[in-house]
Amino acid sequence: MKLTNIAYGLLALTLASAATVAKADQLDDVKKKGELVCGTLGTSQPFSFQDPATRELVGYDIDMCTLVAKKIGVKIQFKQISVAARIPELNESRVDILAANLGYSPDRAEQISFSHAYYVSPQKLLVRADSPYQTIDSLDGQRIGATKGSSSERQIKERFTKSQVIGYADSPAAYLALQQKKVEAQFASELIMARLVMQSPPSSPVRMIEQPVFNEAWGLGVRKSEGQFLRQVNRALEEAEATGEAKKIFEKWFGPNTEYKINRSFTIGRIVG
Repeated sequence: MKLTNIAYGLLALTLASAATVAKADQLDDVKKKGELVCGTLGTSQPFSFQDPATRELVGYDIDMCTLVAKKIGVKIQFKQISVAARIPELNESRVDILAANLGYSPDRAEQISFSHAYYVSPQKLLVRADSPYQTIDSLDGQRIGATKGSSSERQIKERFTKSQVIGYADSPAAYLALQQKKVEAQFASELIMARLVMQSPPSSPVRMIEQPVFNEAWGLGVRKSEGQFLRQVNRALEEAEATGEAKKIFEKWFGPNTEYKINRSFTIGRIVG
């Protein structure tokens, strides 16, 4: 009987220890190893890309993830990942956090947790400069080009029920269709549109319709059930917003002294899904 009681006692102790390990918080793990591993694309200028001179990763996502690591008090390490691998890499614990052009959607929110929105991507329409269309609603019923399989294509189909939305392989292909008058407008993010406006030839200028069709909030990705870690990430973002550090990072990559010259139309805050 004594041996049986001892065995049961050892078993209970083992299970309790296992439960404690299972409940270990990611924030504690990150602090213990002294490093935050951030998954990022590395191919998406100006969010994350290689500096041609140094070959180091730079960009808006890089600076924002570095900011979070600094607030936690650890070093930052980046791991380049593909778009398709973002959520698997996070959920299989190969990275601690994602800063990888990760737009919020209800489907994604079932798989991972999103931080506050650290970037908001206005989705806009691009038309030829001589186009008679001046507003969003005036284009409902016209042919619209978008990148095939993108969230932009899905959203514009839902918004423009009278339009024929034509999917193209990528943004340059949709832009070519616009210039060839195969479509009356192209739909994509403001950042893509700003580049196309700058790159359009003087003989065939284009312009954006300023009012966004919708705004896509981007969050940093965190594994589900990591509440303490998520709260720390959100506190870091909130502090950066309050001190003006977040605005400085935005202006560094998108502001008036950059080629994009985009106005910051958002503040960091909770994503409302």
